[in-house]
Amino acid sequence: MDTHIPMRTEPEHDLRHHGDAEVRDDGSSLVDLAVNVRADTPPDWLREHIAGSLAALAAYPDGRDARAAVAARHGLPVERVLLTAGAAEAFVLLARALKVRRPLVVHPQFTEPEAALRDAGHTVDRVLLRAEDGFRLDPAAVPEDADLVVIGNPTNPTSVLHRADAITRLARPGRTLVVDEAFMDAVPGEREALAGRTDVPGLVVLRSLTKTWGLAGLRIGYVLAAPETVAELERAQPLWPVSTPALAAAEACVAPRALAEAAHAAHRIAADRDRLVAGLRGFASAGLQVVEPAEGPFVLVRLPRAAAVRRRLRDLGYAVRRGDTFPGLDEEWLRLAARDRATTDGFLRALGQALTV
Repeated sequence: MDTHIPMRTEPEHDLRHHGDAEVRDDGSSLVDLAVNVRADTPPDWLREHIAGSLAALAAYPDGRDARAAVAARHGLPVERVLLTAGAAEAFVLLARALKVRRPLVVHPQFTEPEAALRDAGHTVDRVLLRAEDGFRLDPAAVPEDADLVVIGNPTNPTSVLHRADAITRLARPGRTLVVDEAFMDAVPGEREALAGRTDVPGLVVLRSLTKTWGLAGLRIGYVLAAPETVAELERAQPLWPVSTPALAAAEACVAPRALAEAAHAAHRIAADRDRLVAGLRGFASAGLQVVEPAEGPFVLVRLPRAAAVRRRLRDLGYAVRRGDTFPGLDEEWLRLAARDRATTDGFLRALGQALTV
């Protein structure tokens, strides 16, 4: 069967499995290449800024300043911004608040959008991008009657950065086009970003501040969309959905100093990822294939006996993300987070040992 054909099916993958499961409990002592949060974060200045907000905890959160700061960062009016408890909350709001008949998710990608839609009672179609095509988007594969389309850019777990003009070709009157840009600030120059665009009908862009700044435990992200869409989503939120410390973090992370630091980090992450990719190419004789070009802070690889290699890597002290929980992938796939030179070199040595078993 042509895997580009939209499929309406019950989920056979564990959509609620995420990378943090690899480093909980007996994995807590492992070197973490499973979670895509930038290492050595949050930085000291950000921790101190968040700590400074604790004196205001007796008051209810007031998100106006943070919302205005995010709007200014993208050159938008505040009516086009909604702050959320991480991008994951935004997926739940979209699933619950929007009146859609035929939602569709482009896979492989982050599984929470589909999980949230199913939990809200929707039947979800899938378009499965193919490895032989480099997991590249073909806009023609998305059926015309899909009225909600979700795609990641750069995509987790494939690390593919789709062209902005290919994604905007998915826009239609009467269709909501959701683009998950959770990892876009790890792309040097944020090439192909749609955040800040107001000329694309139905566009909803999701951003996360947890990945680059190491704030997964704080939960902060935001939605950029037309004012009427923002209003619909806001009505579905509980009161005071974003905590005072998270609001303080949001305001700080979109300030000029933070944007400059994130831009510098994006170049460093790209160099670390390229070193990882170069090392992985050395295992081609063992059947290892890398999805290239990788543009996110992680790499997707395919190799025989991947499940056994993953278990062996755990014995050697390294956690990597299994790929078989992503629709469109199977047990031959692993996702590896980009880390610093020393960590990458140690991992590559361990991978060499694991592949000999």
